[in-house]
Amino acid sequence: MDEEFINLTLENLDQEHVCCIIRTRTLHPGVEAKRAWLRERLKEGHVFRKLHEKATVFIEYAPLESAWVPIVGDNYFYMYCLWVDGSMKGHGYGKSLMEYCIADAKAQGKSGVCMLGSKKQKAWLSDQAFAKRYGFKTVDATDNGYELLALSFDGTVPSFCEAAKQMTIEEASLTIYYDAQCPFILQTIKMIKNYCEDNSISACFLEVDSLMTAKNLPCVFNNWAVFYKGKFETVNLLNPDSLKRILKK
Repeated sequence: MDEEFINLTLENLDQEHVCCIIRTRTLHPGVEAKRAWLRERLKEGHVFRKLHEKATVFIEYAPLESAWVPIVGDNYFYMYCLWVDGSMKGHGYGKSLMEYCIADAKAQGKSGVCMLGSKKQKAWLSDQAFAKRYGFKTVDATDNGYELLALSFDGTVPSFCEAAKQMTIEEASLTIYYDAQCPFILQTIKMIKNYCEDNSISACFLEVDSLMTAKNLPCVFNNWAVFYKGKFETVNLLNPDSLKRILKK
C-alpha cells in the first residue's frame, strides 16, 4: 500500500494538492497560505504524507521541538492531523498512515509520538480512540478536559508547557489565536470578522507567526484557539452557530 502514498517536498509542493481543500484551477487563499507555511516547515523535518490522488487522506507530523504547539518534550514527533474522509474510510489508509509515522519515529531514534486530545472527542482533532489502539495514552491534562496523548518507546513522556494550562487571558472581547497550518483558517477568520462587524462585536485576531509564540500560548493549541470574556473556549474552528453560542455566554 505504501506505493499509493506520496510525501510533500520542496520540489513537489507547488504542484501537489494539500488534501483538506482540493481545487483544480482556482487558487484558494487558505491553500496558498498553507503552502507558504509548509515551505518553511518542511526544512525543519515536518512531514506531510498523503494518498496520491485527489482525496482527503493524509497525516501531518513534525519534530516536537519545532512543532508550533505549546508542548515540550525530548526527541518526540508531534502529530498535528491524521484524517481520512468520506468514501476513503474503510480501506486501511488510516492504519497505513499511522504505522508509517510510528515506523518513521523508530527509524529516526525518536522517543515516541504525541498528539492533542480531549476527554470528549473534538471535531477538529484527530481520532484519539483510533490512536489509543496503537498504545497512545494520556500523559498530561488540563483542568478543562484537554489531554496530551503519547506513544512512548522509552518511558519518557512530553508535557504541556506551563503557560498552556493557564486557559485565561486579560482581554475580555472575543479573541482568537490562529496560524496558517490549516487551509480552512483564513476563510473561517473572514467569516468571523464579517459577523462581528455586522453585529458590532469587538474581536481580536492574533496570528501565531513564530515557534516561540506558539510554545508560549496561554492555552492548548493545534492551529486555532478561541477565548471569550477572558476564558478559553475551544480549539474547534467556528461556524456561525457555534460562534453565536459562545457569544451568548
